[in-house]
Amino acid sequence: MTDVVLKRDKEKAVFQRHPWVFSGAIERVKGKPTNGDIVRLLNHKGEFMAYGFYNDQSRVALRLLEWNEETEVNEAWFRAKVATAVNARADILNEQTNTCRLIFSEADYLPGLIVDKYADHLAVQILTSGIEKMMPVIMDELRQLLNPLSIFDKSDASSRQHEGLETDNTVLWGDEPPSSVEVKENGIIYSINIAEGQKSGFYCDQRDNRRILAAHTKGKKVLDCFSYTGGFTLNALHNGAASVTSVDSSALAIETLKQNISLNKFDAEKHTAIQSDVNKQLRAFKEAGDKFDVIVLDPPKYAPSRSALDRAARAYKDLNRIGMSLLNSGGLLATFSCSGAMDMEQFKQVLAWAALDAGKQVQFIYQFCQPECHPVRASFPEGEYLKGLLCRVW
Repeated sequence: MTDVVLKRDKEKAVFQRHPWVFSGAIERVKGKPTNGDIVRLLNHKGEFMAYGFYNDQSRVALRLLEWNEETEVNEAWFRAKVATAVNARADILNEQTNTCRLIFSEADYLPGLIVDKYADHLAVQILTSGIEKMMPVIMDELRQLLNPLSIFDKSDASSRQHEGLETDNTVLWGDEPPSSVEVKENGIIYSINIAEGQKSGFYCDQRDNRRILAAHTKGKKVLDCFSYTGGFTLNALHNGAASVTSVDSSALAIETLKQNISLNKFDAEKHTAIQSDVNKQLRAFKEAGDKFDVIVLDPPKYAPSRSALDRAARAYKDLNRIGMSLLNSGGLLATFSCSGAMDMEQFKQVLAWAALDAGKQVQFIYQFCQPECHPVRASFPEGEYLKGLLCRVW
């Protein structure tokens, strides 16, 4: 096994079991490992520190797997990690919910592997060269544990390019998943298009937040922005909202949302779907004098890295400022950020600036977070990416 040697004074994060070693922390590589190989990491004295995946094309040159030198990182090791992650989600899945995230990358000690369950189908994202090499073993273990009808590769994330990998979108096992896979989440039915949908097909990281917000929507006029296929919309209708307006720029998302309303036999007359750029539509609502009791703002990632934080903060502030201006006095704003680079305190500050610009008073009455199928590993706080606030606005 190839040895990779750390520079002096670069051991602290490794000792604390953070799974990333950046290329700048490496003193030398003894040999010529290929990308995705498992290597031994040594400190500058030559003492063992960890085993990890190596990739010289990535800024994260090592993704650490195991800190016990006596533990062999082999096929059995990967099978055990997959089984542990899947079994840990057993309490989530029941008659009311048959979709969730089964494996969440570094949080489950499998860096670069995402596995989502959609009823009897699995969608995977393979984001590191090391995981790509181990996929035959991982797929076999998933098949033994779950016996899925299909395993579909949704590895079209831009992060694959940083690992020197091509994007992919193909069947790994079984038949091509149908264009409509019906799943249940909190008793609500969703039609999922695994092959063509965003990310892995659905955003199961908002499962708990959709349910929590729905409790505040009975009899209310609701606006769901960046609605995608209707997670917050459907929960609001299920809980007796007076009306829900959904806005998303994707024609496919809007069409699927309408199908989901029909699947659940909700009153279509209480729902309005608008295919439009959200920021443009919010300004149109303001010009028309429209007001709402509850507004959901769940935008895409504005800050993919820390270098983008300033620009992202301005975008979040502008979005929330307009949202606040569209609320009736005392109304509720459920606003989210999925940018891992922005922490909760920064997000609160952005909302404080937005309130000041909008001339509004704001109370933070609840903090949203990602659900238990998206755990945050103690030694990897970067895994905590989803954050949100329920705000009362006057």
